[in-house]
Amino acid sequence: MFRLADGHDTSLNDLMERHGPKLYNYLLRSPQNEDDAADLAQEIFVRVYQNRAKFDPDLKFSTWLYAIASNLVRTQFRHRLRHPELALDAENPQTGADFRETMPVDQPNPSESLQDIETAAAVRRAVADLPEELRAPLILSEYEDLSHAEIGTVLNCSAKAIETRLYRARKHLKSVLSRFLA
Repeated sequence: MFRLADGHDTSLNDLMERHGPKLYNYLLRSPQNEDDAADLAQEIFVRVYQNRAKFDPDLKFSTWLYAIASNLVRTQFRHRLRHPELALDAENPQTGADFRETMPVDQPNPSESLQDIETAAAVRRAVADLPEELRAPLILSEYEDLSHAEIGTVLNCSAKAIETRLYRARKHLKSVLSRFLA
């Protein structure tokens, strides 16, 4: 990041290679859409480049990056609340295949596979339905392995507040997903 701030524009590529995959995975879990996650990742690195002179060397770069990402996810989430989209078909726009065509042929037990898919979908819905103040810390903690202090820095609050939010998020998920846990 210091090289980028000093005018070495090619060092942005190094940052993208090092942090891009984890950032993409974080974004994929937040909006839960591959196209949106890819678009947001690009936008985040554009903002990193635009704000390279404002980078605080006392911060970890990854913390600063996730702060930018969390702000953009929050903005997109608010936009989607105001402008909901409806999917009119279940077809994959890239392949044109429907669900039946994407099922593996050698799957040992279809009911177990369907149950796993339903459970994963229920978990994704439950996480997506969490309020933003609970969802963001949960994703940063569980999927990105950030410490409470790092999450607090990203979300502008104390590590104790993060601990409380994580407790509330997990408690809420446990109650919502209790039928899958049995």
